[in-house]
Amino acid sequence: MRGQSPRRKKMKMIDNVPVWGEPLPEAVQQMKAVMNYVKKPEYVALMADHHIGYSVPVGGVVAYDRAINVNGVGFDIACGNKAVLLDVDASAVKGNIYRTMNEIQKHISFGMGRRNSEKVDHELFDEPLWVELDILKGLKDKARDQLGTVGGGNHYVDIFVDELNRVWVGVHFGSRGLGHSIATHYVKAGGGKDGVHAEPVIFDESSDLGQQYLACMELAGRYAYAGRDWVCERVARILRANVVEQIHNHHNFAWRENHFGKDLWVVRKGATPAFPGQKGFVGGSMGDISVILEGVQEPESQAALYSTIHGAGRAMGRTQAKGKTCRKTGRQLTEGLVKRPDHDQWMRTAAVELRGGGLDESPYAYKRIEQVLDAHKATVNILHTLTPIGVCMADEREFDPYKD
Repeated sequence: MRGQSPRRKKMKMIDNVPVWGEPLPEAVQQMKAVMNYVKKPEYVALMADHHIGYSVPVGGVVAYDRAINVNGVGFDIACGNKAVLLDVDASAVKGNIYRTMNEIQKHISFGMGRRNSEKVDHELFDEPLWVELDILKGLKDKARDQLGTVGGGNHYVDIFVDELNRVWVGVHFGSRGLGHSIATHYVKAGGGKDGVHAEPVIFDESSDLGQQYLACMELAGRYAYAGRDWVCERVARILRANVVEQIHNHHNFAWRENHFGKDLWVVRKGATPAFPGQKGFVGGSMGDISVILEGVQEPESQAALYSTIHGAGRAMGRTQAKGKTCRKTGRQLTEGLVKRPDHDQWMRTAAVELRGGGLDESPYAYKRIEQVLDAHKATVNILHTLTPIGVCMADEREFDPYKD
């Protein structure tokens, strides 16, 4: 399915911040604050799935000249999406979806601090950097144990069927405890503080800390890619299928790119790279469609720094959605806005075989992805529409400390 023509401009300029979608004042104000710190970015942009984040809005794109924003990349370094097309019969997968989702839940680890029950090794663990930097020396064993685990929060393994009745697997997660530990270390090393409105920690690219951070970020990026590769291959084995096509992108990362004639560090925090012809996988909520898209060349694409959304975007915060629960006793302290009967009815209507997930991940807690995508229709083509038939996430009792 291709994007419709003519392309209509959806961008709004608010106080020198290019914004797509319905502007959220708190996120716009946060981006304005980023523009006014001592080290000012060259360009910024807010994607349509934006909302407030730690120091930099999620859905934000910030480009610096010879500098890197640690908080902008975020605590879940190299969080991203991968989708793979499989050579398996869709009717057979649909007919066996209950057992398949049980197998996924059995063989893939979801939740905080989990280890992979299957031994996984990778050539990236032979990198000298693991012993050259003190921060990494103490993280190698944990990283090896966690490779191929998915984590909690909004991280998932989904099975889809597209408009051609083909089967896809989609995953969403990042560099796990490795990335969180790296980010925590360098925020502290740069004199930064934790908190939503904390001033970003920004390193010059040529400084010692800047060089260390960039090396660690790149390693975490390779680690996240390796983890998503393993999970997709593991699900393909469960389905006794082969991978025939794959689309893979980070959306919490920094890239060295040329924009408007300048070489810049482009930090995307919850934003997918979308250069002309570049494909991306963007997931909706557990009860909504997802899409395979590609970037196109339009003037508005440049203003977005060739970026697009990374998901549907939250319509409400986690506590707002599910209410407050005592972590020690499990007792419900306050009611949330999302009601269990409404959520269950949505999932029955969507005919999704669900494992895990909570009311904070309900479709009611998210924007509708069709509306969010419409805001970017000038800059992307929708190639395939993916309808979920199975979703696996961490148990709703899991606590997710990984912030971004």
